[in-house]
Amino acid sequence: MIRKLLVANRGEIARRVFATCRALGVETVAVHSDADAAEPFVGEADQAVRLPGATPTETYLQVEKILDAARRSGADAVHPGYGFLAENAEFAAAVTDAGLTWVGPPAKVIAAMGDKLAAKAMLAEAGVPMLPSWTDTDEISDFPVLVKASAGGGGRGMRIVRDAAGLAEAVASARREAAAAFGDGTVFIERYVERGRHVEVQIFGDAHGRVVALGDRECSIQRRHQKIVEEAPAVVPEQVRTALHEAAVAAGRAVDYLGAGTVEFLLAPGGEFFFLEMNTRLQVEHPVTELCTGLDLVGLQLLVAEGEPLPATLPVSTGHAIEVRLCAEDAGAGWRPATGTLHRFTVPAVAAEFGGLTRPGLRLDSGVVAGSVVGVHYDSMLAKLIAWGRNRAEATRVLSTALARAELHGVTTNRDLLVRVLRSPAFAAVEIDTGFLDRHAEVFAALLPTDRLPLAALAAALAAASQRRATAPVLAGLPSGWRNVPAVPQTTRFAVTGGDEIEVRYRLDRAGRLAEWSSTSATASGGSANGPEAPEPAAEPSVALVEAAPERVVLDVDGVRCAYRVHRVGSAVFVDGPDGAASLAELPRLPLPTAEVAAGSLLAPLPGAVTRVHVQVGQRVTAGEPLLTLEAMKLEHPVLAPTDGVVAELPVPAGGQVQTGAVLAVIDSSPATGDLEPSNPEEDPR
Repeated sequence: MIRKLLVANRGEIARRVFATCRALGVETVAVHSDADAAEPFVGEADQAVRLPGATPTETYLQVEKILDAARRSGADAVHPGYGFLAENAEFAAAVTDAGLTWVGPPAKVIAAMGDKLAAKAMLAEAGVPMLPSWTDTDEISDFPVLVKASAGGGGRGMRIVRDAAGLAEAVASARREAAAAFGDGTVFIERYVERGRHVEVQIFGDAHGRVVALGDRECSIQRRHQKIVEEAPAVVPEQVRTALHEAAVAAGRAVDYLGAGTVEFLLAPGGEFFFLEMNTRLQVEHPVTELCTGLDLVGLQLLVAEGEPLPATLPVSTGHAIEVRLCAEDAGAGWRPATGTLHRFTVPAVAAEFGGLTRPGLRLDSGVVAGSVVGVHYDSMLAKLIAWGRNRAEATRVLSTALARAELHGVTTNRDLLVRVLRSPAFAAVEIDTGFLDRHAEVFAALLPTDRLPLAALAAALAAASQRRATAPVLAGLPSGWRNVPAVPQTTRFAVTGGDEIEVRYRLDRAGRLAEWSSTSATASGGSANGPEAPEPAAEPSVALVEAAPERVVLDVDGVRCAYRVHRVGSAVFVDGPDGAASLAELPRLPLPTAEVAAGSLLAPLPGAVTRVHVQVGQRVTAGEPLLTLEAMKLEHPVLAPTDGVVAELPVPAGGQVQTGAVLAVIDSSPATGDLEPSNPEEDPR
C-alpha cells in the first residue's frame, strides 16, 4: 500500500490530491519552486521540498530534482497531477525505475498516446473514428486546419489556420509554445471542423484487464483552445453517448489502459464524432464527473496504483454538474494574463472544497487564498468553481449566482465573462461549440453596466468619508465636509480599469443625509468622455443615503435599496454591489509631478520576456501590425501597433526581460511620417 505520496505538481491539483490523501491516511509531500514557497499547497503537505528556481524549466520539469525530493522525503509513490510531467513517459519510467509507485498509466502507454500521430494510427485500427492529419505542410490544400502540439494539451501549441498564407507562421509559433510548455516542439496538422463540439469520456482501467467508462463531459466553450466551462453529462442523444463510450473503452483496451484517462472527441454538427486525443492523466475538469457519480477519482487512482481491482459495481451518473475555470486574465484585452496580489478571495455558499459535496450545492477547488501572489511563471488558472444540481438549469443558476457574488479583489479575472456565458440564452439552449466565444461578443461586457459605475464610485467615496469620520481625532460626530452654510460639494476622483477616470461630487446635510450628488466621467488625459469641452452631466438617478460605514454603504436608488460592500487597500478600492463589481483607484487631490512617457509608447502590460521582435527602428507599420511577441504565463502575447506610423524606438531586444509598465516600443504617428517610403519587404526581419 502507498504510505507517503509525493505530488509532482503545484497549486490547485496538489491541494486536490492532498485532500484525498488526508481522507485515506496517506502522508503527503509537496515540491515547490521559490516562487511558490508561500502558496497554500506547500503548507498543507506533511512535508515539502524546495526545488531551487522559479520557472517551470528550472523546477517542476526537472525529473532528477523531483526524484531527489522523493528520496529525501522518504516518499514511496509519485502522483504527477496534470500538466508539467504528467504525460511524460520518461518521467513515469524514471519513477518506476527508482522503485517508487507511479500513480498513472505505465510509461509505454503514455509514450504510445503521447505521440499523437502514432496514437491516431493505432486507435484507427481499433475502430475509433479519425480526422485526416498531416505533418508535411506541402500536403495541405484544404483549409481551415488546426495545428496541434504532439506532446501536450490544454490548448498550448494550437493554432487555427484558415489559409495557406498563415500556415508557416502558425506552425513556427505553435512549436515554440509547445516546446516552452512541454519540452517538445513537435506539431502536426489536422482538418478543422467548423461548429464542432468538444466531448470527452472519462475512462478507468485496472491491472486486472478491466476498462470502464465513467461518464462523459461537454467541454466546448473554450478560449485559445483551452476549456473554461465544462459540464457533465454532455447534452447529446443517448445513441451518440453509447457510441462515444464504446469508442472510448475500445481505445483504452487497445493500449491495456491502467488508471484514470480521458478520450477526447470532436462532435460534428451532423452527429459524427472523431478521435482527438487520449489524455493519460487526470483532467482539470474531473470534478464534474465526481459530482455526478459520487466517486473520488483520485481515490480510484490510488486504488488502481496499489494493484486493486476497480469496484465490481460503479454508480450511474445522476443530475448535472458544471465547472468554470476562474483565471487571472483580462478577457476583453485578448485574454491578457493578469498578475498581482489577491487581497480578497471569497466565494459565497461554498459547501465543500476538493470533494465531499452534499448535493445539490457548490464546490471550490482553488490553488489560491486571500493574500496569494499571482506571478508570471505559471498557468493563469486560480480556481475551479463547480455546481451540482438536479438538472442543468439548476446547476447553472447556482454557479452563476455564486460567481456574480464572489469578492475577487486585486487581480483582474475572467469572472464577468463566465457569468455572462452561463446566463446567456445560447448556453441555456445548448447552442454551444468551440467557436462560441467568437460568435458571442456580448459575453465580454462587464457585469457592471456603465451607467451604474457612478453609484459604485459614490459608495466608495461615502465609505472613505465614513472611515475618516471614524478615525477623526476631533468632532467625529459631524458629517464629512460639514459647514454651517452650504458650500461646494466634496469631490473624489477615481481611476477606472481601462485608463478612464470618474469624479463624484456629494454633499451631506446636517443630519448626515445625502443632500446632492453628481458624477463626471473623463479620459485619463483629462478630456471628458463626452468631448473636450466641459460636459453636461448625465441625468443621475435619485439617491438617498440609508447607511454608510467604512466597509458597507446602503443607497436607496430610485426607490430600490442597494447594498455595496467596500474594501480598501491603500488607494485601491473594490466595490461589490447588486449590479456587479468595480475596481477603482482613488486619485490624489494634488498629484505630484511624474515623468512623462514619450507619445506613442507601448508599455508592457505584465512582466515577461520578449521572445521575438518583428520590426526594426525606422520601419513603417500599420495599425494592428505585430511589433513584437511577449511571453508570460506560458503563452505568447503579440504586441500590435496601435496606429499607423514609424517605429521610433525598440528599447528591448529579443530575449530581454521586462517588468509591468516598461516601454516596449515607440511609434511616431505624426503627419510628417506619412511621406516616408514603406520598408522593403525583403529586408523585413520577419
